[in-house]
Amino acid sequence: MAGAEAWFESAAGTVTLLLAGVLAVLIGVLGFRAWKRSQIPPEERERRRRALLAAEGKMCDAALVDLREDLVLYCYSVRGVEYTASQDLSQLSAYLPSEKPITAAVAVRYDPANPANSIVISEQWSGLR
Repeated sequence: MAGAEAWFESAAGTVTLLLAGVLAVLIGVLGFRAWKRSQIPPEERERRRRALLAAEGKMCDAALVDLREDLVLYCYSVRGVEYTASQDLSQLSAYLPSEKPITAAVAVRYDPANPANSIVISEQWSGLR
């Protein structure tokens, strides 16, 4: 009986050490990913966000509220919730139409998991009509 208790104590200690090691590795991986993410310049992070939404985002209609020099303001509705958003167009001037849109309707691409994350134009796609 004493031998079985010693074996269980030894096994429990081994499992505890193993779990502590897995936890340390997991914390290290998460810390490394956070550090790597912080090394990406904000412009590149925004370009990646636009590319992801253009490729995988859901599309819906939106109303153009205002179009200023480097800013487009728009509102759209997803599952009964109305969102008002804006997008900075300063990095996308080469992709903008030469004249302002005549209609107040635009298309929006948004993230289904976070509908507030949306775009009207990117390097690969344009919702301006």
